[in-house]
Amino acid sequence: QVQLVESGGGLVQPGGSLRLSCAASGNIFSLGSMGWYRQAPGNQRELVAGITRGGSTNYEDSVKGRFTISRDNAKNTVYLQMNSLKPEDTAVYYCNRDLTTGGSTYYPWGQGTQVTVSS
Repeated sequence: QVQLVESGGGLVQPGGSLRLSCAASGNIFSLGSMGWYRQAPGNQRELVAGITRGGSTNYEDSVKGRFTISRDNAKNTVYLQMNSLKPEDTAVYYCNRDLTTGGSTYYPWGQGTQVTVSS
């Protein structure tokens, strides 16, 4: 069983920055494609950024140029650097497999980390 633990969220003013981390542990030989997702109240969970094991990335249009996804394969950890944050980025952020570029099923979802952008 794989466990995903997200951290790094918080309250930040518009224009501010946060760096999220996602640590994977458990029955992992190696992490494949991973992604960061977010879910705002009343909305469906959406993929905002993905990264393959080799480092190729993809982003949802609203975060391009502001968010950067990265990973440390040796540590089974994925990061999301978020800059120029906007109130509409407010959501619970989760990491999991990016099924658009690899894998067929999600790992069990972690608890997520809350990001609130507000003045």
